[in-house]
This record gives sequence, structure tokens and C-alpha cells, in this order.
Amino acid sequence: MNNIEFCLVDSLEKVFSTDTPTKLEWKDVTLFQQEQYSFQLAYRCAGEEKQKVSIKISTDDTIKRSLSKVKSVPSDLPAYPDRHDESYLSIAPGLFPDLLEPISEGEIELEVEGWNAIWIDIQPNLVANGEKAVIVQIANEADQILFKETLNIHVIPHSLPEQKLIHTEWFHADCLADYYQVKVFSDEHWRTIENFIETASENGINMILTPVFTPPLDTKVGGERTTVQLVQISLTDNEYDFDYSLLKKWLEICRRSNVKYIEIAHLFTQWGAEFTPKIMVMENGKLTQKFGWNVNADSEEYQVFLQAFLPSLTAFLKENWEQKNIYFHISDEPTENYFETYSKAKEIAEPYLKDFTIIDALSDYSFFEKGIVKKPVVASDHIQPFIDHHVPNLWTYYCCSQNREVSNRFMAMPSYRNRIIATQLFKYDIEGFLHWGYNFYNSQYSIEPIDPYLVTDAKKAFPSGDPFLVYPGKNGEALPSIRLRVFYQALQDLRAFQWLAELKGKQYVMDIIDKNEKITFTEYPKEGTFIFEIRKEINRAIEEAILNRV
Repeated sequence: MNNIEFCLVDSLEKVFSTDTPTKLEWKDVTLFQQEQYSFQLAYRCAGEEKQKVSIKISTDDTIKRSLSKVKSVPSDLPAYPDRHDESYLSIAPGLFPDLLEPISEGEIELEVEGWNAIWIDIQPNLVANGEKAVIVQIANEADQILFKETLNIHVIPHSLPEQKLIHTEWFHADCLADYYQVKVFSDEHWRTIENFIETASENGINMILTPVFTPPLDTKVGGERTTVQLVQISLTDNEYDFDYSLLKKWLEICRRSNVKYIEIAHLFTQWGAEFTPKIMVMENGKLTQKFGWNVNADSEEYQVFLQAFLPSLTAFLKENWEQKNIYFHISDEPTENYFETYSKAKEIAEPYLKDFTIIDALSDYSFFEKGIVKKPVVASDHIQPFIDHHVPNLWTYYCCSQNREVSNRFMAMPSYRNRIIATQLFKYDIEGFLHWGYNFYNSQYSIEPIDPYLVTDAKKAFPSGDPFLVYPGKNGEALPSIRLRVFYQALQDLRAFQWLAELKGKQYVMDIIDKNEKITFTEYPKEGTFIFEIRKEINRAIEEAILNRV
């Protein structure tokens, strides 16, 4: 058993089998009550036979802890060959540490292929206070101690304020039905949907894309995705009738999961609003596809439908959700080539949505400048013109195209590049963050479903890490990724920055964040120590401000 090497590693280190990880530089951490903190136990086990050890995390009962094995997954496309910068960990196809597979304390079997890691989450509860010790101990089958180290935790007896950032990761209910091979909106499908929404909410995703009809997203022209239409529609004697019982069930799940915001699926097709979404209608006793790629967005037939549907839908939503927390979409990612079609589509729908906020992802400032989109969700590498023109209450997003300089969370990127976004969201007072891939388990354009354990890049379409944040577990549970954990901890950073700004002023916080290197969406320190150091300083300043106020 002396052929096993152990060391503690921070949460921003990605442990690859061939690379010796950097040991944790500090063993003293300051946390707030209910704040999640993660670190890793990295190990290398020589020999060809797997060995069993026991792992124990000792602390008092005010500190919640959980363990996961860090599992590596394959990537055929970690980066676009001609679109990347120097900050990627690797651009070669291979295995990347990403999946967090939950395990329990006690006996575990160690992997033997180079370096591996066990991920450890700790979280002080609401009565935790003061100095705590978290002891990580490994013993062999003969109860001999192989490794023992202590992390010292100082718990500040206050909780971070509620998250202000509106955060959506697009939820793909059809992918869950397809992966688990269950009937759409069967009991099993609903159970899985709730599991995935709960995990989303627990990790700071407080807005859920809601498929009133099957979202017209990443679908091949002329193709279709599995129908996941929450509103049941019938047409009799040229009059539409709408059944909202499934939508009500969806909202109840969201409410139970503490989701605050609802995002209604796009009313027109992606990339230009030229056509209508796939909408199923019961007509003359037969369920048929009434709308889709074969119907133009500005057709009289669709306008008649929206004239009936949108007043009915909005009335139902007002009765069942807080109106100011409901958002609508026209079409995703319109470009300058589609000014006319997007403008026409919005002109058709907007009269029925005057009491609601309309948001859409885009990159072109002219859409805002011309008043076509009043609430833009701007690509992070195209946001500077919006900042320069002092556009208030900005939202931002990134996806596969934001592959140079800016923050992102591809598997091939270092984790500091994921977590650094908190400093940028704070500096520019960003109101909302959107990403398209919470659980997209399809190939590009949804031509076919994929196994996310084997295909992590939508069949070499998007860099691995872009299509999904969670993995589908055996029992319908959502298994987290490193990227999900790290982004959630960025959201905790943001909450701490905002709290200190309330206590001491925004400039005080910026003096801490910006004192060594300028923070913009494209400029930031290219290492993780910076993030831990500023959080330590922010926490100390909050604690002092609270004590001085009492």
C-alpha cells in the first residue's frame, strides 16, 4: 500500500491522469453559513490491480459534506481547431475530468490509471459558527493511516444574501424522455423532470425554459424534436381551446424547487424567425401538427392562432405565477440578415405581451439601437458596444462561439476561466445570464439522440462542455459536472461582492477586484489563486463591516 500517493488539490485544478496536480497552497478557508466549498483529494495508485481503501471526512455535525469520484469522459472536439486561444488545457481529443459521480464515505476502490481525484463538497449549516476542522483521512484494509490532512474552516455566522442574478440554462425536457426511453409526461418522465429541475435550482439556476410547445431550438430545417408540448390545444369550428393542466403541473414542480423565474419557449424558429414552431393540435378528433417549418411566421393562420393563444396563455400565467418574473422570447440569435423577419415576428406577438418582458440572445448592437430588441441578451464577446453606450440592466450569454479570450466552461478550459465570470458580472451590473445547454443530449440540429457519457460534443459540433452541464443518472437523477459546481461557486462569489457593495459601496469592492489587473470580459488574471485571494479579502471585509455595524 505504500505505492499510493495522495495530495489535496483546490477546486479549480483539473486532475488529468498524466499530469502531477498542484498541491493545495492553503489550508485555512473562510466561509459563510450555507456556502458551498469544494476541494479535491488527488491520488496516484501504482500497479495494475485496483486497491481498496477507506475514506473518512471528520468534522462536527454543523458541517455537511459529500463526496464524488471525478470521472473522465471522452471528447472528440475539445476545441475548434482554428478558433481557440492559448489558455486551453489541451486542444487534442482525449479524456477530460468532468463527471462527478456521488460516493459515500467508507470503502472505495481506487483507480490505477495515473492521477485521479475524489471531489469533496463541504457546507456549514445555519448554526455553524467559528473555527472548524475538516480532517481528510485515508486508511488501508488493515486500518493503517495512509494519508491525513486537515482543512481549517472559519465560519462567519451569517448567510450570503439571496441570488440577484437571473440565471437560465436551457432545459430540454425532450432529451430526458429520449435518453430514458420513457413516454413524454408519463409519471417516470415527470419524476425525472423534477429531479433535474431540483438540481438546477440547487446550483443557482433560478429560471427554467418552459415548453408551452416544443421549443424551436437547434432543430434542422424540416426536422423535428420529440414533442414536449405542455399546452394541449384543440380546434373545433375554427375556435381554439387550451388545456393548461400539464403546464400547471410544470409550474408546481418549479415552485417546489424554489425556481423564481419562468421563461416561455420561443414563439418563432431560431436564427431569423422565418417559420413557426412545431405545434400539435387536436382537430376533428385527430392530433396533427398544425404548425412547423411548412408555415411561414407571418402567415395569417399563425396570426389567428396567436391572437387566440397568447391572451389565453398570459391570463393563465398571471393567475399562476408572479407576472414580473415571466419572460418571453421571439426568436433566438437573429442576425442582421433577419432584421425584417425578426421585426415582423415581434410586431405580430408584442401586442399580446405588453405586460411581460421579452428577451432574446443576439450579438448585433443595431438590433438594440433601432429599438427592435429592447432587452437584449448579448454574447459576451460582443458586449462592449452595449457597455460603451451604457445600456442598463444588461444580460449576457456565451456558447460555442465564445471560444477566445472570454470566460467559458469548455472541458478543455481551466476552471478559473469558468469562475472568473463573477467579477465581470459584478463590474458591469449584469442582470441575467443565459446558456443554451443544461441537458442537451442530441447531435447538432437534433438529428439524433446521443449518449452523453460517450459523446460530449454533439457529434463534433460544439466543444465538449457546451451542450450540457449535468449527466443523466441511472435512476433519473441529474449528476453534476465539475463545470456546474464551479459556476455555482462563481454565483456565490457574486453574492458576496454584491453584499460588500451594499455595506461599503461598489468602488470599495472594485478596488479589491481590480487592484492588480484590469477586469473586463476579455481581460482577467489567468490563474485561480487570484479568485481565492479576493474571496478571502471580500469575506474579511464583510465580517468587519458587520461587526462594526453592530
